[in-house]
Amino acid sequence: MTRPSFFSSSQHPWRGGLIAALLALGVGWASAQTAPSAAAPADTVQAAPADAGVKSANIFEIAPDASTDPKYAEQTNAERKQVQPGNNAPMWRDVGKGVTGFSSLPLSQAPEAGNLIQPFVQYPGSRLTNAGEAWRQVRNDWLIPYGGALLFIVLLTLAIFYMTKGPLGGHLKDTGRTIERFTPLERAAHWSNAGAFVALAVSGIVMAFGKFFILPVIGTTLFGWLTFALKNLHNFVGPLFAVSLLIVIVTFIKDNIANAADFVWLSKLGGMLGDKEVPSHRFNAGEKGLFWWGITIPGIVVVGSGLFLDKLLPGMLYLRGDMQIAHMLHIVCALVMMALIMGHIYMGTVGMKGAYSAMKTGHVDEAWAQEHHELWYDDIKAGKIPAQRSQQAGPSVSDATAKA
Repeated sequence: MTRPSFFSSSQHPWRGGLIAALLALGVGWASAQTAPSAAAPADTVQAAPADAGVKSANIFEIAPDASTDPKYAEQTNAERKQVQPGNNAPMWRDVGKGVTGFSSLPLSQAPEAGNLIQPFVQYPGSRLTNAGEAWRQVRNDWLIPYGGALLFIVLLTLAIFYMTKGPLGGHLKDTGRTIERFTPLERAAHWSNAGAFVALAVSGIVMAFGKFFILPVIGTTLFGWLTFALKNLHNFVGPLFAVSLLIVIVTFIKDNIANAADFVWLSKLGGMLGDKEVPSHRFNAGEKGLFWWGITIPGIVVVGSGLFLDKLLPGMLYLRGDMQIAHMLHIVCALVMMALIMGHIYMGTVGMKGAYSAMKTGHVDEAWAQEHHELWYDDIKAGKIPAQRSQQAGPSVSDATAKA
């Protein structure tokens, strides 16, 4: 059976006429659209669009003979612009030399606003370069590696000394009679200063050396938060250390003046290599040396440079070069303090019997005083120094003498 088709003229004779009419209408519409183009002149040519954007050029290809001028290297930026537009080498050469340009900002608020690169300097341990790079070389090539080595060597030396000598003292039997070695004020000054110092030392060590032994263990995220917290701790504890340091200096300075007995002590190295200690007054030459060269002098430099780095000193212009010098002084003196105070901590804890108890309670046994500070003990027995300097009651040498 044949299916009827839409185009079959036998079934729908009117459909053929409709299709023919639609085709004729389409051809007529197309002719109307193309007629204007055909009427256009044949010699009309459409212009090509212009290239957009900025074209690059080698400034040395612009007036290449300009460099033959004998004064070419001495030209200012304005003079160079006349012969080689776009060549700003004179300006950047001055910037690299540390030349300070004009700035409308007041000097008190932005003293280096017109200076991009610091002038050339040569610090000890650096080559001649701009101040920022010279500071970086001193810090990374000298202070950090050799400072870390110093602390490690001191720690290793103390460990070897303890294993070979053990704790010092204990040769005389305790008598049961005590002498006040430190008053409550002296102990309060010592422990407040010691606590602040430990906080500063630990935070400083982590910030300076932590990337070598902590960062690989805990990762960058935790290490970043740790150093951020310790940096703020360092900045806030610093002023507290400054106040406690001043109290320590004022409190202990009178007993840390050198005398003839100290030179005898030094000539015999304090008896460290023998079995008997060299007689000394309340503090021996080693303790006095620590007071001056491990606490007072470097402590003053550390405090002064730290307050400068924290911008806590009024009326100062905090220039980059001055901040860099302050930082180098700060870390050098801090390393000296840490190295010497490590020895002090050793002697005050495991290195000498009874030393920690003396600072904890303030009192020592008569035998301890006689063994370690014989001249001080003799002065107490002679009545030149009171055995109990504070109002705190307790058995003392003077009490025992009165009872006898």
